[in-house]
Amino acid sequence: MSKIAAQLGCYILPGGGADPRDGLKQARIAEEIGLGAIWLGERFDTKDFPSILGAVSQVTERIMLGLAVTPMNVRHPMVLASTGQTLQALCDGRFRMGFGKSADWRWQGYGIAEPKIASMRDVATLLRRLWTGEAITYDGPAGNFPMIKLPTILPIAPPPLYLAAVGPKTLKMAGAVYDGVILHPFLSVEAVANSARIVREGAVEAGRDPASVRIIAAVVSAPDLDERETRLAIHSRGAGYFHVNGLGDQLVAINGWDPADLAAYRNDPRALAAGSKAIDKALSRHELIELTDAMPAHWIPSTSAMGSSAEVAFTLRKYIDAGADEIMIHGSTSDKLHGLVDAWNA
Repeated sequence: MSKIAAQLGCYILPGGGADPRDGLKQARIAEEIGLGAIWLGERFDTKDFPSILGAVSQVTERIMLGLAVTPMNVRHPMVLASTGQTLQALCDGRFRMGFGKSADWRWQGYGIAEPKIASMRDVATLLRRLWTGEAITYDGPAGNFPMIKLPTILPIAPPPLYLAAVGPKTLKMAGAVYDGVILHPFLSVEAVANSARIVREGAVEAGRDPASVRIIAAVVSAPDLDERETRLAIHSRGAGYFHVNGLGDQLVAINGWDPADLAAYRNDPRALAAGSKAIDKALSRHELIELTDAMPAHWIPSTSAMGSSAEVAFTLRKYIDAGADEIMIHGSTSDKLHGLVDAWNA
C-alpha cells in the first residue's frame, strides 16, 4: 500500500447505471492505494446508500466512508438517525453523513416539499438530539413529529454531519450548524477560498471554532488521461452542471463570472434542443462535450484538474492552500488514481 494520502478521497460509483457491486471493488482499491476517503452520491435506483456503504464497511478497514450526498427530506428523521448510527457502528466510527438540497424538479415530481435552509438546519439538530437518546416533540420547518426517540443508542460517537452548499446563505448556515461542508464541483481556487471564508464566518458568528468545520472541495479531476478521456471525465460533467437552472447561476456567481456568458451558453441551439429535460439526460456525452465549446474558454480549465498526475496534484494543492481541508476527486475512479496518490505524497 502507498503512503496514506489522508487529504484525498474519491467517489465510488460516479454517475448512474453502474452495478452496485463495482463500488465494493472501487472502495477496496481506494484503500489499497492509500486514499483517505471514499464518497458515495446516492441515486434512487441502484445507489441506495445504506446498502452500499454497509457492504463497503465490511470489505474495508481503514478508509473513511462518506455519503455525498442524499436529500434529507425523503427519509424520516428516525430513519436517518437509525441508519446513521448503524453504519457508524458497522464501520467502527468511519462514517460521515452528507446531505444536499438537490434540484427543484425532483421535489415537484416526487410530490415532496423542497428542503429549505431552516429545515436543513433543524434536521441536523434533530439528529444530534436523537443520538443522545432524547425524546423529542417538534413542529417546525422540518416537519411535525409529536414524539420521536431512538429506543437504543449505540456506544459509539454519532457520525459527523456534512452539508453540500453553494450559495452564501447556505454556506453560512452550514458553518453555524454542521460539522463539515461539501463544496460543489466546478469552483475555481478563488471561489473555494471565498466559500471557506463564508463558512468560517458563519461558525464564528455562531460561537463555534471555525477550524472545527471541515471543508471538502469536490474537484473534477482527470490525471494521466488523454484528451478524449479528459473531456469525457470533465467537460461532459461541466456541461450538465452549468445548464441546471439555479445551480449553474450559483456557480457562475460564486466564480465571479459574467451571467451573460451563462445565458449565451444556455441559448446555444444544442442546449435549447433538449427542451425542458435535464441536459445530461437529453444529450449523449459526446454531445455534452461539444456543447462546452459554447462556454468561455477559461471556465472548465480554471475549475478542474487535468494533465499528468504531478500537474493534477499541483492543482489540488492550490485548493488546500485556499482553505479546503480535503479534496473529493470526482470524474476518476480509484483504479485510475494510483499515480496521483504517488505524486501527492511526493
